[in-house]
Amino acid sequence: MKPAAFLFDLDGTLVDTEELWTGAIADMLAARGVDVATAEILPEVVGRNWLDIDRHLHEKYPVMGESGPDEDAVELRGFYSRRATDPSALVVKSSVEFFRKAARIAPCAIVSGSPHDDILEAARLCGIDGDLALALGAGEYEAGKPSPSGFLRAASLLGVDAERCVVVEDSSVGVAAGVAAGMKVIALDRRSNPPQDLGGCTWKVCDLSEFDFEGEFS
Repeated sequence: MKPAAFLFDLDGTLVDTEELWTGAIADMLAARGVDVATAEILPEVVGRNWLDIDRHLHEKYPVMGESGPDEDAVELRGFYSRRATDPSALVVKSSVEFFRKAARIAPCAIVSGSPHDDILEAARLCGIDGDLALALGAGEYEAGKPSPSGFLRAASLLGVDAERCVVVEDSSVGVAAGVAAGMKVIALDRRSNPPQDLGGCTWKVCDLSEFDFEGEFS
């Protein structure tokens, strides 16, 4: 198979940030007087779109008040920054190397539930911003994963057929979105907590350094 494009997830795939964001959400709630364990929040964060996460927080925790997702994102970044004391340590180096290899043969996009600016900042952190053909974040496609809308919009904007795209994902909802889009899916099984159902993927590896890139895509 010669891919027409590679569509990457961000959090948990290229940068190991989901537990930090979860902790930051717990800190934000604690600042409002609500003590919530990160284990309670994490299942609602892994692979999810920020708009969906923020909606869930407002539904479950009345102390969130009447603020919107943009305002909440600004506040949350402050709590995240206090936890992310060494951002470079969050980069999943083998995934970044895979991204660079993929970019040599086809356009590479990041399709994430994170806000657009956070995707661009993460790409700069990983040193792949120069190889990034497209970034799609929360609010830039119809519905969050497991809906395929983000991946399908990326394929449309890149001008490629969906069935010739390869998705790289690490979450249940992300893999489901790629499969629903009719794309090939590389599932990155990082043994995350909570465990993820990666069924339906085309390939599954524990680390992208294990993937036979030349053998599959020559």
